[in-house]
Amino acid sequence: STASFRKACTEAGEEQLATLIDTIAAQLGPGPHSDFNTFLSSVETLASKSGVKLTAKRLKILQNSLARKDELAVPVIKKVHKPGKAEADPLHGRFETTVNGKLCVVEYEPDTELRDTEQVPLLEEGGIEAFIRREVLPYAGDAWIDESSIKTGYEISFTRYFYKPQPLRSLEEIRADILALEKETDGLLDEIIGRGK
Repeated sequence: STASFRKACTEAGEEQLATLIDTIAAQLGPGPHSDFNTFLSSVETLASKSGVKLTAKRLKILQNSLARKDELAVPVIKKVHKPGKAEADPLHGRFETTVNGKLCVVEYEPDTELRDTEQVPLLEEGGIEAFIRREVLPYAGDAWIDESSIKTGYEISFTRYFYKPQPLRSLEEIRADILALEKETDGLLDEIIGRGK
C-alpha cells in the first residue's frame, strides 16, 4: 500500500521518492498493476524529467514496499541486452521478447524461492546442458542455468574413505561389566532406604 511505502521512504530518508510515486500513482490509476516493467519504465521516465536519480537503494525500496509476487504477472526484466551483444539462449537465462516495440534479448529477475541446485556428474555425457534438458526442464520448463554459480568440484565421502570404526565389544565382555556393576551396587539401595528410616 502507498501508506506503508511512504513510511518506508520516510524511514530511509527518501521523501523525494515518495513524492515521485504519488505522481506516478495519479497517472497510472488505482492498482494492482500486473506489469512491474511498465511501472518501472514510468517511474524512470518521470524520475529523469524531475531530476531524481533512481539509485539501487531506491529501486529496492520500490520493489520491497510496492510489489508483491504474483505467478500470473509479467516476468520482471532484470537486464536488457543491447542489440547484437547477446543471443537468445533460454537454457542460460537469455530470452527474446519485445520491449517498447523492439525485439530484444532480456534476462529476467529470478524468483529466489524457486532457486535450486543440482549436482551434475563431472563426466556427464553432454555436460550440464544435457543434464538440465533431461532432468530439470520436463518438470520446470522455465528453469535456466545461472552461469555465475557453476562450481566444478569433487565430492569426497570422508566417512567412506577415512573412518576406521572401533570394533564392538563382545556380548560376554558387556555381560561381565553389568554383573560387576550389580555386585558393586548390591547393598546400595538397602543402605539408602535403611538410612531414610
